[in-house]
Amino acid sequence: MLLEVDDLRVEFRLRDGVAHAVNGVSFQVEAGETLAVLGESGCGKSVTAQAVMGILDTPPGRIAGGRILFQGRDLLALKEEERRRLRGAGLAMIFQDALSALNPVMTVGAQLAEMFTVHRGMSRKDARGRAVELMDRVRIPAAAQRVRDYPHQFSGGMRQRVMIAMALALEPALVIADEPTTALDVTVQAQVMDLLAELQRSYAIGLILITHDLGVVADVADRIAVMYAGRIVESAPVHALYKSPAHPYTRGLLDSVPRLDRKGRELYAIKGLPPSLARIPSGCAFHPRCPLARDVCRTDRPPLYPVDERRGAACHFWRECLDG
Repeated sequence: MLLEVDDLRVEFRLRDGVAHAVNGVSFQVEAGETLAVLGESGCGKSVTAQAVMGILDTPPGRIAGGRILFQGRDLLALKEEERRRLRGAGLAMIFQDALSALNPVMTVGAQLAEMFTVHRGMSRKDARGRAVELMDRVRIPAAAQRVRDYPHQFSGGMRQRVMIAMALALEPALVIADEPTTALDVTVQAQVMDLLAELQRSYAIGLILITHDLGVVADVADRIAVMYAGRIVESAPVHALYKSPAHPYTRGLLDSVPRLDRKGRELYAIKGLPPSLARIPSGCAFHPRCPLARDVCRTDRPPLYPVDERRGAACHFWRECLDG
């Protein structure tokens, strides 16, 4: 197994209390597999990724419990220097805002080349050559000339290609892509996702794709983990989840997607708002918004019930949801 996350808990100590951003998350990723992590903003997706990468803002954040095993090594037991050496070479991340993630006063080529000079000990000339190769690999036109350009001289889509190149520079075993198509138009989104899927197959890497867009993952993910209020509430192979969701929240997300066969109908929206992570409701956190909620949902937190050998759902009434 490439990555195993077991009962991960992350909290943020704030003035008005403790926010339980990640509240017992467990999942696995195999080599060459794509796991999509879905959910509304604030559900804990990005915090989970930051915990895996070891880049949490501490304080106020801290890992309160759990294990993160990467290729059998417990990342939480490693010293910071060991974690730093793993970043880029073993684990890499594509951030959602490329303009903020890239250094505005360094050329794109210099930032790519730095990966090779720091981690591989290459000469400046050789590292620059590899930077051009990478830019060409992610289909940036005129790479040999554009290697001298600064981030602001690239379009949003091209900056995201640069971020993908940086993530793959050292051929890591696992890449985490955090909302990689945010703020891009639909055509560029499709191009970036196609490129990411192609490069993943070429390098045989494991990929964790974090997004709130169900349409983005339909054609690229192998499995989906749906998060709500810091927990995974459903985990399933992508086609099974789209065909018959076993959690009311997942069904609500799917029903919220515009469809051509529902032209003229009012678009469905899940009622209410996600809870504050500092004041998560008792029982099932989704019960204030759930059409299936009953008394037991308000008092007893549901475990991740095994729907079958490949999927689970944290709902007391998952059978009713599955039957639609």
